[in-house]
Amino acid sequence: MEISVLFEGVDFIGSLPKGDVKEAYCDSRQCTAGSLFVAVRGAEADGHTFIGKAIEKGAAYIVCEEIPAECANAEGVQFILVKESRKAVARIAANFHNNPSKKLRVVAVTGTNGKTSIATLLYNLFTKLGYSCGLLSTIANYVGEKRYEAVNTTPGPMELNALLAQMCSEGCEFCFMEASSHAIDQQRIEGIEFAGAIFTNLTHDHLDYHKTFANYLACKKKLFDTLPATAFALTNTDDRNGEVMVQNTRAQVSTYSCRNWADFKVKILEKTIEGMLLNINGKEVWCRFIGVHNAANLTAVYGAAMLLGGKEEEIITAMSTLTSVAGRLEYFKGEDEIIAAVDYAHTPDALENVLKTLKDLEPCGDLICVFGCGGNRDKTKRPEMGAIAAKYSNRVIVTSDNPRFEDPNDIIADIKAGMDIKGRAKSLFIPDRTEAIHTAILTAKPGSIILVAGKGHEDYQIINGVKHHLDDKEIIKEAFQMQREAR
Repeated sequence: MEISVLFEGVDFIGSLPKGDVKEAYCDSRQCTAGSLFVAVRGAEADGHTFIGKAIEKGAAYIVCEEIPAECANAEGVQFILVKESRKAVARIAANFHNNPSKKLRVVAVTGTNGKTSIATLLYNLFTKLGYSCGLLSTIANYVGEKRYEAVNTTPGPMELNALLAQMCSEGCEFCFMEASSHAIDQQRIEGIEFAGAIFTNLTHDHLDYHKTFANYLACKKKLFDTLPATAFALTNTDDRNGEVMVQNTRAQVSTYSCRNWADFKVKILEKTIEGMLLNINGKEVWCRFIGVHNAANLTAVYGAAMLLGGKEEEIITAMSTLTSVAGRLEYFKGEDEIIAAVDYAHTPDALENVLKTLKDLEPCGDLICVFGCGGNRDKTKRPEMGAIAAKYSNRVIVTSDNPRFEDPNDIIADIKAGMDIKGRAKSLFIPDRTEAIHTAILTAKPGSIILVAGKGHEDYQIINGVKHHLDDKEIIKEAFQMQREAR
């Protein structure tokens, strides 16, 4: 691609060199002869320190905010200065792939909880309606039916636009994607043209990154502030920040709610462990999900589908066939009517929602909560989650999540600090996650419900920077087998 075309919409300093670029990268290790390298200042590393490596690999064009003195006279290399390399790389990535988002109907989902469920359910719904779709989510990325591993909730701009371009080439009409606060703040979605965006909720999370809740809110709001007038903005009015999110948007605003008046309103008519009978805008539909939070997610899915031009009867019929997203309140049945549920809940609000849901369904046995908190992440939510687990559970087993580079016992101590005397008295503290899950199941009374929270779909545990295989669902099935063999 000609340099002048590649830099359309990029705020560069001075004049552009002439020439063609065959490849563009922001990872110096990927650079090839004649390629373009963008030095991005990241959260953990500064790409400017790798400019020399990119030149060694053959990069002919270097995009940066400042030129390192030791590289300034590199032979055969042309430097292009920009004001913000993060913003520049996103625009360059979109241009390099011929702005694929303009050829798709891209819908972003943002908020603390529910992003994965809503994006995935929209992908599944529109696939069932006969459309070819793409999905960018925490669990995996999909181009049509082809599955690709996901490294981040929202990919970096180079990978993001490459995936969108692949969706275009393979005939996709829609792309449903999660937009994390990190991605918005780091401008990974700069240059993406959205057909719509959905706001779920805003609760305590990621304050290790954003520092204050006000910063966290402002970051999420940027997505709606930048939507075009042709897009829709669908917001949850049950969240106190729902109206704040859309107060400055140019998009067409619609609302959804479980409790208040809204454009898309839901009421739960019946509920069991198998699912719920919902009334959405006067239409009844049986869905294989449980919990008020899932009723809200399904209403957002219904609303978005209607705003995208779907036919109501077709949408309702397809919704009745949808199943739970991996690691989102997936449940397994053991002996003596014991049920174990796996959920990704890793924030105070999400844990409280799931525990409330399960307690409402609780039979004669106990509600047991097995959970931990991630290491090297927001520490302030740990005691809050300890208090919530103790409040709603008959028994609590505090264990490890992904301790990363922290001592699991230190994390557990932070969680324990949020519990009162009664909460601690009914709690066990078992750092080994496998042992904790086995203990919960093998000591459960008949009819008990066990929530294993925090990791959901993840099949690994990160300890001292190393990924070890660990799958909550596998451990639960193993414990149920041990339970049967012990009879």
